[in-house]
Amino acid sequence: MLSLEQKIGQMMMVGFDGLSPPRHILDWLASGRIGGIYLFARNIESPRQVKQLVDDCRAAAPFPILVGIDQEGGIVARLRQGFTESPGAMALGAARDPQLAEDIAFMLGRELAALGINWNFAPVADIAHQPDNPSVSTRSVGADHDLVSQIVAAQIRGFQRAGIAATVKHFPGLGNTVIDTHAALARVSGSLDYVYDNDLLPFRAALDADAACVMLTHVMYEALDAKHPATLSPSIVTGLLRQEIGYDGAVCTDCMEMNAITHGFGAGEAAVLAVEAGVDMPLYSHSRRRQKAACRALLRAAKSGRISRARIDQSVARIQQLKATFPLDDRPALDLVACDAHQTLALKAARAGTVMVKRGSAWPIDPQRSKVALIEFASGRISDAIDQKSNSLFARCLSERLQHVACHALDASKPKTDAPERILPGADIALLVTRNAHMQPGQLQLARRIISRAKAAILVCARNPYDAGSLLNADTVICANGDSRPSLLAAVEAVCGDYQPAGKLTVPLS
Repeated sequence: MLSLEQKIGQMMMVGFDGLSPPRHILDWLASGRIGGIYLFARNIESPRQVKQLVDDCRAAAPFPILVGIDQEGGIVARLRQGFTESPGAMALGAARDPQLAEDIAFMLGRELAALGINWNFAPVADIAHQPDNPSVSTRSVGADHDLVSQIVAAQIRGFQRAGIAATVKHFPGLGNTVIDTHAALARVSGSLDYVYDNDLLPFRAALDADAACVMLTHVMYEALDAKHPATLSPSIVTGLLRQEIGYDGAVCTDCMEMNAITHGFGAGEAAVLAVEAGVDMPLYSHSRRRQKAACRALLRAAKSGRISRARIDQSVARIQQLKATFPLDDRPALDLVACDAHQTLALKAARAGTVMVKRGSAWPIDPQRSKVALIEFASGRISDAIDQKSNSLFARCLSERLQHVACHALDASKPKTDAPERILPGADIALLVTRNAHMQPGQLQLARRIISRAKAAILVCARNPYDAGSLLNADTVICANGDSRPSLLAAVEAVCGDYQPAGKLTVPLS
């Protein structure tokens, strides 16, 4: 029989710094003060190290625990070096192959299972409404709700077939705002007809596919609740999700330490409001101080009667059911991680998700004859949700293929006005690799200057395909739909003519 303190603890999911669990985390696990941990890139070094970290946490806990991570694939993946990277949701959508999407999710899920991780914060069911949305980007399948629904349902089948609890996010939709909830509270106003006709459909498909968990967004839908973001809203959690849609499974929040929550609500009060709204698991990913404040506030609210014991028992029962359904009793061997078969599948999916928007006479590049100036732009920090990565892989791989290539890495936040004059002389082809240029005026302007002055230009849009709409005067335009390792490898193969990309765009170009 769990004490009240332990019941509250089962609802707490927390993160921490370091490659091994700190003493206080092991103590909290041992006392039942937390029900699970949440891993980030800061906790990752190698497969063996992650497995040991997870094993240490499990050994400390008297109860089964949840071990969660954001392993969406594409531009949000906490497991990279030493693990199998995969193309992201938009690339899977461009491939138009739900079975391939399911296979990729199963592959990722098997690697998580080998590490002892049983809870994935994926897939993303948000619809790509806004080209300037900073945090959704290629994490979304695309703009068509039917396609999003098909791919999301397939990903859920794949993850859960691998023994991993899938979490569909960010309910009821994060795609129709240009505000990053890491930075501030986002608001959606006006009629919600489009939400019912579009945004909710992929979530309904996910629940039909038996998604184990739903994650809420920190967006305020004013027509449903003009005081609270979805995370803290009884109208959205209990009214819309549980009563109207009929979902009775586990519900968690997005990180409660994002500015959308911390700037308007204290850590403790936010946890109480979330549970009152119908949330089972508030996630506190960073601060030990805020984690303790949330736990104390929930315990006070339960003891005072503000939150009923029945309400606490309801959440604990859902969490226990989630743990019982995904116990990871039979884990794959660790040597499955980054095996050849997984790498091959990831590259196959990346090729299928690459799109040739425009084919010109400069394509394909002749490896022996063409003199190429590669100009690769840094991604720039658009959102804290999205991984910032080294851009050297594309240049390295291209250099291995071409006899005559000069590689230039540009940071458009520090533009050099002489870049075209310095880079282009002697080059037959300017090969530009952009990352979110449509959202970064410096990068966009410099890319336009280079294209206008080059003898011929090939454009590779390594992240958002919207760059293509702003730079269509390039001779040839290819969209990788994300710059994970397999997507960049597939893009190099595409520009060299190893295959002609057959993927189809999933968003309109302006």
